[in-house]
Amino acid sequence: MNINIPNWLIVLGGIGQIFTALIYPYIRHQVFDWYNDVKKLKPLNQEIAKTYGRYIQGLNFSFGLIAIVLPNDLKNGSRLAIAITALIAAYWVGKVATQIAYYPMYQIPQKLHFKIGSYFMNTLFVFFATVYTLLVLQNIL
Repeated sequence: MNINIPNWLIVLGGIGQIFTALIYPYIRHQVFDWYNDVKKLKPLNQEIAKTYGRYIQGLNFSFGLIAIVLPNDLKNGSRLAIAITALIAAYWVGKVATQIAYYPMYQIPQKLHFKIGSYFMNTLFVFFATVYTLLVLQNIL
C-alpha cells in the first residue's frame, strides 16, 4: 500500500492545531467556565490544573508549528519522522477517544454557536488523528 500525504494537507493540519491552541483559552472560559471551577481547588491543585492547560495549549501550538515548517521532514521515513508522527498521532487519537468515552456525559451550553463549535472542534480532532496516523503509516510502509 502506497500512501502519500500532500504537504498542503499537513500544513492545513498545522494551521488547525495552532487554531486550537489559540482558541483554547476562550473555550475554557466561555464554554466550560473553567476558571471558576479551578478557583474551587486548593492553591497547589489550581496551579497544577493551569499548568496542564498550558501544556495542552503548548503541545497543540508546537505540533502545528512543526507541521507548517517541516512537512517534508514529517514524511521522509526517518526514525525521527516515525517517532514524531507516532507521538502526534497518539496524542490526537487519545484526544478523540477521550471525547467519545467521557465527554458525552457532560453538557456544553446549548447556544447555537457553542454547538456548532463543538462539532467543528471534534471534526478538527478527527482530522488531526487521521492525518498523523496516515503519516505514521506512510513513514513505515
